[in-house]
Amino acid sequence: MPKRKIIKIDEGKCNGCGLCIPNCREGALQIIDGKARLVNDLFCDGLGACLGHCPQGAITVEEREAPGFDEKKALVHLKQLKETLVHEPLPCGCPGTKVIDARKEKRSTSHKEGLAKEESQLRQWPVQIALVPAYAPYLNNADLLIAADCVPFAYADFHRDLLKGKILLVGCPKLDDLRAYKEKFTGILKNNHIKSLTYAHMEVPCCFGLVNIIQEAIAESGRDIPFRETIISLQGEKIK
Repeated sequence: MPKRKIIKIDEGKCNGCGLCIPNCREGALQIIDGKARLVNDLFCDGLGACLGHCPQGAITVEEREAPGFDEKKALVHLKQLKETLVHEPLPCGCPGTKVIDARKEKRSTSHKEGLAKEESQLRQWPVQIALVPAYAPYLNNADLLIAADCVPFAYADFHRDLLKGKILLVGCPKLDDLRAYKEKFTGILKNNHIKSLTYAHMEVPCCFGLVNIIQEAIAESGRDIPFRETIISLQGEKIK
């Protein structure tokens, strides 16, 4: 059996947090008995997209004897994993990471003093960029909204004007890892048909850095995806 690069997990360092799971595009990692484990050598391409997402430094790439990466079997595994994710939380066990697609749910509108209550337009969970799997079923055929996390607080009409009809990804362009963002966006765009992509951010300089990251991810995906940028002022007004 030939040698090749493949993921290695130090179980002594792994604390089972599960942060590596959403960043494995092939679904090769799962939490089993409280530890991250490589479920099958055939599913690991050895490229190390999950590296850098382990706060314990438990994941590395080694060169050892292993069967070659089988893309067809990995795709079948991903399909089965997608079906499981609709009903189960991610393998880390946290119910807050359960993938939920609520776009088809009917919502009632309550009234108070003759006025209609504003309805939430959020139709999926989770929303944090780091937690959304690139193969989440609600991403396919979606109009995608990437929002800097200050925007929903600053812009009063966020749900009605920006979020309605879209799938949401939220993160901080200043405090989060933009390289990890680029990997995640590229994976999402390659693995799904995205009808359009909107990036909503504040007018502050640190928010603009994500524009190039998104555009690079679109280019690397090889897909023609309409891209729109929306800018919100510090006073909560849409200026673009």
